Amino acid sequence: VQLQASGGGWVQAGGSLRLSCKASGLTFSSYSVNWFRQAPGKGREFVAGISRSARTTTYAESVKGRFTISRDNAKNTVYLQMNSLKPEDTAVYFCEANNYWGKGTQVTVSS
Repeated sequence: VQLQASGGGWVQAGGSLRLSCKASGLTFSSYSVNWFRQAPGKGREFVAGISRSARTTTYAESVKGRFTISRDNAKNTVYLQMNSLKPEDTAVYFCEANNYWGKGTQVTVSS
């Protein structure tokens, strides 16, 4: 099983990025998928989650209205569209499905 997160980078405050999490080795459509992040010196925190069918999405209060999670089960991929980015969004972002974790992707937002 492998989860590969990508799409991170450097962006100025107010900008946007779209992260992708592509899975292989598991029946992706059978699992809900979550995004977490970890900022320097802080613990890992939940960012957003999406159910198997994409009918249900949940968000941390800090990202509501700015981030949107979606999935394409045909492509075994979950996306995290991040708009109106803030410096406090700077972190390594990880995706998780069925307790499998991908390597993170760095997001850096400059003020």
